[in-house]
Amino acid sequence: MDGIKPPRVRIAPSPTGDPHVGTAYIGLFNYVFARKHGGQFIIRIEDTDQARSTRGSEEAIFAALRWLGLKWDEGPDIGGPCGPYRQSERLEIYREHIDRLLETGEAYRCFATKEELEEMRQTQKAEQRATAYDGRYRDLPREQAEARARAGEAHVVRLKVPREGETVVVDGLRGEVRFENRLIDDAVILKSDGYPTYHLANVVDDHLMGITHVIRGEEWITSTPKHVLLYAAFGWEPPSFYHLGLLRNADKSKLSKRRNPVSIDHYRELGILPETFLNFLATLGFSIADDRDRFTLDEMIEKFEWSRVSVGGPVFDPRKLEAFNGDDIRSLSLDDFVTRLQTRVLAPERIRELAALVHERINHLDDFIPYVSFFFGGTLDYGPVQHKFRVKKRALADVAKILGVYLEEIEKDPGARGFKAEGLEAFSRGFCERHAWKTREIFGLLRVTVTGRTAAPGLFETMAAVGKDRVRMRIRDAIKVIKAMPEEEAKPAQPHAQPKPKKDKKKKDKKKRDKGTRHPGAQASADSKDSTPAPAKDVPKDSGAEGA
Repeated sequence: MDGIKPPRVRIAPSPTGDPHVGTAYIGLFNYVFARKHGGQFIIRIEDTDQARSTRGSEEAIFAALRWLGLKWDEGPDIGGPCGPYRQSERLEIYREHIDRLLETGEAYRCFATKEELEEMRQTQKAEQRATAYDGRYRDLPREQAEARARAGEAHVVRLKVPREGETVVVDGLRGEVRFENRLIDDAVILKSDGYPTYHLANVVDDHLMGITHVIRGEEWITSTPKHVLLYAAFGWEPPSFYHLGLLRNADKSKLSKRRNPVSIDHYRELGILPETFLNFLATLGFSIADDRDRFTLDEMIEKFEWSRVSVGGPVFDPRKLEAFNGDDIRSLSLDDFVTRLQTRVLAPERIRELAALVHERINHLDDFIPYVSFFFGGTLDYGPVQHKFRVKKRALADVAKILGVYLEEIEKDPGARGFKAEGLEAFSRGFCERHAWKTREIFGLLRVTVTGRTAAPGLFETMAAVGKDRVRMRIRDAIKVIKAMPEEEAKPAQPHAQPKPKKDKKKKDKKKRDKGTRHPGAQASADSKDSTPAPAKDVPKDSGAEGA
């Protein structure tokens, strides 16, 4: 890049959950590109989703990136010349730019209600047309629109997309990507609550912060024509765009926490080395050489060229990551290995957390390690406790289903999302009530699922200490185990009963005759075939006839 000013790049994560491996992946390529060319790497927080954004999630993002060694030059925590770096603190800036677009006619106010939009969608479906906003307020005279807005009528602001022609996106990895304007909807750029959408905030912030290169995931390609149109509406030169391949599971589906752990924190807690994690992420989209997949961050920076970056669907394979990590652990010196253990696995604060849970439950200090073993590692052996997945009067299919529903709903609950004991308990009790399951049923299933044991410290304190991603992973593992179990538990085979020997009919008849002889005065039974007393010669010699 000789003769060109140093690049300014950024990542803009949303603080709505745990730090995602995708953030680390995109952050790595932004960081490497900036360092390669002596530029700046910036963090901007996109927290316009006020219902889900938290400062706790923001801090977790910073901590995860620091752990990886991706040091930024400007951001909310360290400031910089282009702040503020949180979108929630830039609302006045966005309103000024919205007014500018309204004045020039590049945007318009839309007063369509939810009911109106739903009716529009239903009509389009009935007529087998694509569902999209039909532009019904696009040509409303500006004076009328402003009067309705001043009167307090709820509305959004939309970008007025040209109806003719096409918009061309030039991607540094993919070349020209063309979009017909008639297929691009009039995107909402300001919501009814006064907050900007991603489209407007992204463009305004990138321009005002002097971003020269936008390096992000390919899921944003379809949004880029709207961004290009916004740059044109403001009369600004757009940055260069590079869209990296979307991280995928082994089956090529989109990487998702519903399938695999996707939190950076999860891999840190498992004991993945930060340098290993960066090397692994780098190999998903960058090739340093045809026959080499192990390299350092500094080596990647030195050799980085866009021609070495692949746009194919990179597969996030935890087994490959584990293999990398095993090799790197074995290459550590003994002193370094011990230091890593003391820093991560046996850190004093972690030991104290676990000690508080088991203090009242062990009789010997040596019992501590075996007792807390389930707090470490990933998968568990459910073999010894598998029978505990059977719930009386519940089908196994229903048990697997309710655990799956629990997994889905816990992510949506604001109180449980922080994964603290109090929030987990409140959510879990409400969950049982909503789904008509007894607390002892759900709590018992969770205890076995999370610990692999039938007895453990308090359930929700245990879940919090085990950690969100481990709990999620173990619930998924338990569901697989349950689905593989036979619906009816096999009953132990009973020993074959010995058949009773058949009675000899002649002996039976003789017994009857003997009986009649011994009791000459007895009344013969009504169903007897022979009521005549037996002859005296059949009486045994040692028996007295009268004394019988």
